[in-house]
Amino acid sequence: MDTTDTNASDVIDLLKEKADTRYHAGMQRFGIANEKALGVKIPEVRKLAKLIGRDHALAQKLWDTGIHEARILASMIADPKQVTPQQIDNWTKDFDSWDVCDQVCGNLFDRTPYAIEKALEFSAREEEFVKRAGFVLMAELAVHDKKAPDSVFIQFFPIIEREACDNRNFVKKAVNWALRQIGKRNAALRPLAIACAERILLQESKTAKWIARDALRELA
Repeated sequence: MDTTDTNASDVIDLLKEKADTRYHAGMQRFGIANEKALGVKIPEVRKLAKLIGRDHALAQKLWDTGIHEARILASMIADPKQVTPQQIDNWTKDFDSWDVCDQVCGNLFDRTPYAIEKALEFSAREEEFVKRAGFVLMAELAVHDKKAPDSVFIQFFPIIEREACDNRNFVKKAVNWALRQIGKRNAALRPLAIACAERILLQESKTAKWIARDALRELA
């Protein structure tokens, strides 16, 4: 698809053609606010992303529309090499649902040179979806960054321990996800992740105990 003459409104029109009213109505069952959504399934968004290809300028325009699926699409066509720390901060500040957070982190942010520093930074933030982004980045790095040394992930364990008492649903699930993915990365990190989970299990918090038990079920 030649995007030289394509503008954001053309792409929104293409997304609207793929909208599914039943899917839109069902989004709330998965904890996704659908007020700004069209009701387009992720596989359809991915197909459109492949058609468009990399287009960083278009990605920014799509993000600025505020439309749920347009923002997910933006994360798929943006160029990681052109992403700046400021753009990461600006987009993260706009996160208003777990799926946009996860898609942007897993499609784009984790492929930038700033992924590790932003994981560390965001994990200490108070805003629910910003904090979630920190732990999603840890999980996605464990899956996607094949060249990262174990030391990158070892530094995340104390943070996972520290934040395991946050009982907000979208934070606790991301903390758990990060712990499990790091533990599954390789044979060296698995026992360290298990030890981390065992320490978390000793915390008084019900949330921490859930995080630990769920991780131990998978890792041990």
